[in-house]
Amino acid sequence: MEVYAILKIFWWVLLGVLLMGLAIMVGMDMGVGALMRFVGKTDGERREALNIVGPHWDGNQVWFILGGGAIFAAFPTLYATSFSVFYIVMILLLFSMIMRPVAFEYRSKVAAHTWRESWDWVFLISGALPMIIYGAAIGNILEGVGFHFGWDGQYYQTESFWGYLLNPFAILCGLTSLSLAIYQGGTMLMMRGTDPIYTRAKNYASLGGLAAVVLFLIGGVMVAGMTGYALTSGNPDMPANPVSGQTVELVKGAWMANYAAHPILWVVPLLALAGMILGVLALRAKKPILGWWLGAVAWIGTIGTVGVSMFPFMMPSSDNPAQSLTVWNATGSEYNLIWMTIFALIFTPIIISYTSWCFYVMRGKVKTPSAQDDHAY
Repeated sequence: MEVYAILKIFWWVLLGVLLMGLAIMVGMDMGVGALMRFVGKTDGERREALNIVGPHWDGNQVWFILGGGAIFAAFPTLYATSFSVFYIVMILLLFSMIMRPVAFEYRSKVAAHTWRESWDWVFLISGALPMIIYGAAIGNILEGVGFHFGWDGQYYQTESFWGYLLNPFAILCGLTSLSLAIYQGGTMLMMRGTDPIYTRAKNYASLGGLAAVVLFLIGGVMVAGMTGYALTSGNPDMPANPVSGQTVELVKGAWMANYAAHPILWVVPLLALAGMILGVLALRAKKPILGWWLGAVAWIGTIGTVGVSMFPFMMPSSDNPAQSLTVWNATGSEYNLIWMTIFALIFTPIIISYTSWCFYVMRGKVKTPSAQDDHAY
């Protein structure tokens, strides 16, 4: 295999790692936001929940930036097409994520009940909506997206917002994502919170984990019977040109072909289920740290399942399957990938080390702040 093809696969794997890091770290913060109104019955309890993720939420957004940056630089065709297809979705996502830091900064500026109650609703929406969108987008990609390219490379979209977002499978994927975020956020509240937040978070996180198990299994059955895409010809060393050079067929159950060809891949979805089930058991046994890591395993297995099921597809086209975006035809140039690999090998370990250090330094339980505590959210 040529160096160019190896680099393509490397960046496909690294993009998966970044999406997993985004789901685990950002999803955890979003889960806390979605749960805050339910685990906190008083203003002080809700402030405690906010202060649990307060030192980390903005730093965790690095994973969001890294994921978008990796798609932009390593898979420019995928970036341009996906951001166009999901334009309205991206606007909703950005709006909710813009409101979230505003809520952090302004919620406790005024002591009025209505003021703080309003910002609490912002936390709920800006926590739940991005995770639903995250999962729904993955579901849409599995089903195929309505786009194609003209002879001159011009992109054309043929599906409406309502057609590609609000369909049963995409909604199921969105709810799965939200369930895992609630689980991960609940474990974080258990790790650093005190009663009554601890007990309430344990109950909600357990429900989130169990819901994720059920939804993941239902989704698996739906994917097994879904009409997928099979690459019948395509060269790993081909240039980034989605309008020629490959042929694709629509085949029912095509997303299960990689598992049939390589049975070892069944480890990936089993890893997701094991993380979810064992994570719930760990929480019930009052071991939130173990539960948090098992939640991370669940996210890794879930996103990994999508990746290995679709490989080498990244965004199939339901309009013209031959123009589907794959690992082979949607990447940047070899020169670009070489330099990106060098920078990634340098900076990714630094980011992971710094993030780990921040969590280590700011470990321990967070107490309910007093009404006069101006240093807390």
